Amino acid sequence: MSSKTQSILAYLGILWLIAYFGGKEKRDALSTYHLRQGLGLLVAAILINVCLSVVIMLFPALSTPLSLVSVVFLILMIFGIINAANEVRKPLPLIGKLFESQFPFLDK
Repeated sequence: MSSKTQSILAYLGILWLIAYFGGKEKRDALSTYHLRQGLGLLVAAILINVCLSVVIMLFPALSTPLSLVSVVFLILMIFGIINAANEVRKPLPLIGKLFESQFPFLDK
């Protein structure tokens, strides 16, 4: 699997696992960077969506405005895929800087 393919798959949710395990022997700095960004985006999306689900259960009237947060994660995913396809190491808007030094297990 090429570095570009690994980088793109890193942003597609559960396909992150395929990018991680499928390209473990041929991982370079670009794919490691996008694996970090993709995993960070996935973890943030899961945590935010769980919290929003609880809030929506308590206050159903807020369901429409709060559901727009999912669209934000979709847009961030598209930004990440575009950066990966162009082979650019650029952090995701809003949350990308948080994950540049996280997940040290990816360096192995």
